[in-house]
Amino acid sequence: MKDQLLNRIFNKPSLPDKFEHLELDDNFCIINKSEQVQRFADSPEEVIRGKDIRLSFPEFIGLEKILQAILRGEQQLFELEAIGRRSNQKYIYINIYIIGNQHENKFRNQLIIFIENVTNKFILKQSLAQQTYEEKLRMDALTAYNNYMEKIINSMPDALLVTSSKGNIKKVNNAAQELFGFSEEELINRPLSLIIDDDHFLIESIFKNYYFRQNFHNLEVVCRTKTREKRLIAFSCSVIPKKIQGLEDIVYIGRDITARQYREQRTSTQYAITRILSESQSVKQAIPQILQSICQNLGWHLGELWAPSQYISTSVQGHSINAILRCVEIWSSRVISVREFKAITWQTTYTPGIGLPGRIWIRRLPLWIKDITEDGDTRRSQPAAEAGLHAAFGFPILDDSEILGVMVFFSRDVQPKDKDLLKMMGSIGSQIAQFIKRKQAEDALIESEERYRDLFENANDLIQSVNVYGRFLYVNLAWQETLGYSEAEIANMTIFDIIHPEFKQECWQRFYRVLSGEKFDQVKAAFVTKDGQTIFLEGNINCKFSEGHPVAVRGIFRNVTQRIAAEEALLRHQQEETESLLLNILPTAISKELKEESANIAEEFAEVTVLFADIVGFTEIAASMSAIQVVNLLNSIFSTFDCLTEQYGLERIKNIGDAYMVVGGLPTRRPDHAQAIALMALHIQTAIALFNTENNQNFNIRIGIHSGSVVAGVIDLNKFTCDLWGDTVNLANCMESQGIVGKIQVTEDTYKSLCNEFLFQKRGEIEIKGKGKMTTYFLVGQKG
Repeated sequence: MKDQLLNRIFNKPSLPDKFEHLELDDNFCIINKSEQVQRFADSPEEVIRGKDIRLSFPEFIGLEKILQAILRGEQQLFELEAIGRRSNQKYIYINIYIIGNQHENKFRNQLIIFIENVTNKFILKQSLAQQTYEEKLRMDALTAYNNYMEKIINSMPDALLVTSSKGNIKKVNNAAQELFGFSEEELINRPLSLIIDDDHFLIESIFKNYYFRQNFHNLEVVCRTKTREKRLIAFSCSVIPKKIQGLEDIVYIGRDITARQYREQRTSTQYAITRILSESQSVKQAIPQILQSICQNLGWHLGELWAPSQYISTSVQGHSINAILRCVEIWSSRVISVREFKAITWQTTYTPGIGLPGRIWIRRLPLWIKDITEDGDTRRSQPAAEAGLHAAFGFPILDDSEILGVMVFFSRDVQPKDKDLLKMMGSIGSQIAQFIKRKQAEDALIESEERYRDLFENANDLIQSVNVYGRFLYVNLAWQETLGYSEAEIANMTIFDIIHPEFKQECWQRFYRVLSGEKFDQVKAAFVTKDGQTIFLEGNINCKFSEGHPVAVRGIFRNVTQRIAAEEALLRHQQEETESLLLNILPTAISKELKEESANIAEEFAEVTVLFADIVGFTEIAASMSAIQVVNLLNSIFSTFDCLTEQYGLERIKNIGDAYMVVGGLPTRRPDHAQAIALMALHIQTAIALFNTENNQNFNIRIGIHSGSVVAGVIDLNKFTCDLWGDTVNLANCMESQGIVGKIQVTEDTYKSLCNEFLFQKRGEIEIKGKGKMTTYFLVGQKG
C-alpha cells in the first residue's frame, strides 16, 4: 500500500527535484528533513529538528485528527493543494502530501510529508482557466447584470430613484413607490418636482458637488407623498457620468427619517417647555414663549391660547356651559401671511362644543383635524383656507377637573392624526396648568407675607423663599448683605447656583424631600458668596402648600462659618499630634485602633490561620545578581503576593529576606480565614509559575500553614511595628521550613477546617522540634 501511495505522488507530471520532504514523530515534531524544505515554509526559521511542524507550516493546525488517523494506519493519504507562499517578492504555490510510515512498534510510527512546487503548473492552470471562461464570464455578466441590478434595486429597503440631468424620473424601486404612494407608471418620465418642491436647487447642488468630485451623503430633503403629506428623507446622491456631457443620470437613495425627526422634535419641545416654565416669572411671560416654542420645535406655523377671561387667572370647575372662549394670545411664523385670519380670530368667540377650541373645552381631551378647511367651522374655515392653513390640533390646559384654557395650533400642510403627539401635548397641558396654579399660589403667598416683611428685613438670620424650581421669591436684607448678590442677579439665579459643590447633591435630595412634605428642623449647608467665599449655615426649611400642591420652600439660616473654622483648626491640630506618633506603616485596623485607643495596642485572636512562604534557592540565585537586581526581583514577586493578600482580604505581617508571612482572621475576625489562606496559597503557586515563564527564572516556593490562636499587637516604643506571637506562628513556620519544595504543607488542625472543600494528600508523621511527631498534609487543590 505504501508503494502505491508513493507511486501516486511521484507519477504526477512534475520533476523529482521539485519535491522536498519532512519526517515527523507521533507528536508532529520534525525528526528529519530535506536540504531545502524550509524555502516552502511559512516560518523558515522554525524548520528545525525537534520543532513542532505547526510552527513552520500553520496549515497543519486543525488537522490533528487526520494526522493521528494516518499514524494509526486508518487513512493512507491526505493532500493539501495550491497553498500560496510569498518568497522573494514572488508568489509560489505548493502541494503537500502526507503519508504514514508504520512500524511494528506503534509508538515509533512516523509521518512523511512530501512538498511539491507546483507554481508553474498552477499559473498555467489559472491562465488556461481564465482563457476558457473569460468569454463566458463576460457574456454571463452582461446577461446577469440587468437581472442582478433589478433584484438589488427592488429588494432595497431604502427608496431609489434615477433621474436625468433635467430631473425627469427614469427608474424607481418598490420602496420608493411605497414611500411616496405613487405607482411606477405614475412616476416614470415625470419631473422630480412631483415629490420634491425645490428640485432645481437640489439638482444644481448635486452637480456642483460632482464637479468638485464630491457626493452628497445624508442630505435631508422635505418631500411630498401622493396625498401631499410631508416626509423628511435623507438622500445620498451621486452623478453617473456619460461620454456626452449633459446626458448624465443622477441616483438618489433615500431613507425616511420622518419618525426620527418627530422624536427629536418632541424631545426638544418637552425640554423647551420645562425650561420656559422654570425660568418664567409670570403666566403672561410664559404663554407667548410656549406658543412660539411649540410651533418652532414641531414645525407648525401658528399657535393660539383661548380662555374665558382676558388672560388666564381663574379656573372653571366642572363642565361650565356658560363659558365664553376668547383668543387672548397668538403667535405666528413669518413664513405665512395670516393678518386677516388673526383679525377675524381676535373678534371670534366660541361657546363650549362649538369650533375646535369649544370642542376641546367640553371634552377635556386633545383633538386633531387633518384639514381645517373641511371641518365645517363657518367662522374660520374660509379665512384659514385663504391663509394657507390646513392641519390643526389643540389640547386643554387641565389640572384634574379644573380647565384653565385651550391651546390650538395650525400648519400649512395637511397632516394625518398623530396620536403620540396628542398624548404628549395632553401631558404638556397638565404641566402648564400646574405652573399656572403655582404662580397663582405664589402671588397669594407673597401678598400674605407682605405684613411680615419688616420683621424679616430687620432679622440677623438669613431668610429666603424659593419656588418649586429653586428660583428666588424673596430674600431678606441680611441674606443680601452676607452673600453680596444684587436684586437683579438674584432674579436670574436659583438656589442651586449658590450651593457649594460638596453640598449640592445632599441639598438636591433634601429639597425634593421637602417638596414631598418632609420637614427639617436642623439642616447644614454651605453657600458661595458673589466674591467666591464659602459660608457655612445652620437652620431649618419647610414647604408651603396650596390646595395640596407645593408652591414655595422657605428657609431660615444662621451663619456659623467662624465657629466651624475654629472647630476645624482645633481638630487639625489634634490630628497632627496623634498621627506624628505613627512613624511606620501599620495595618489599617491596628493603625485606627492605635489612634482611637492608644493604651490598648495588643489583642488576642482565638481563630486565625498563618501562612509562611519561602522562595527556595533564592539565596544562590541572588548571589549572581547585583543588589538592585535582587531588590527589583523580590519587589516584583512580593508585589504579586501583596495583590493576592488584598484580593482575599488577608493581612500581610512582614517579609524577611525571601520569606513572606500573611495571616487570615485579623484584625477583622472572619469564619473563613482558613479557606482564604488556602486559596491564596494555591494562587501563590500559580503566580510563581507564571513569574518563571515571563522572567525566564526557575524559582520554587515552599509554603506552610497552621490554624490556631495568636496575640497581635504593636511593639517597639520608639518605632511601631506590627507582629504576631504564639504557638500558631511557630507551627506555621515549622510547616514551611520542614516542608517539601513546591508543596503546601498544613497541620492537622488546618486540614480539619478545610477537608470538606479542598483536596489533600496525607504526608504522614514528621518530627517537630518541641512538639514531637505530628501528622501533616499537603494541600493539592480545591474541590470542584
